Amino acid sequence: MKMSCVCLVLGLVLLMTVSSDATPHASGQPDMCCFNFVRFNVPKENIEKIEPTNSNCPQSGYV
Repeated sequence: MKMSCVCLVLGLVLLMTVSSDATPHASGQPDMCCFNFVRFNVPKENIEKIEPTNSNCPQSGYV
């Protein structure tokens, strides 16, 4: 009986570990945030696409 409880607990821990790795953004963390910013103009020919960062980021910016 004791061995089956140990196996059950280990199985649940393994299941929780696998399921938490499968959903890395389940904690509400956004995909992309800016933590370092530049204060100069980027040449237009170097810009392919502009997207605002997620509203959940600590500081807003564009990527």
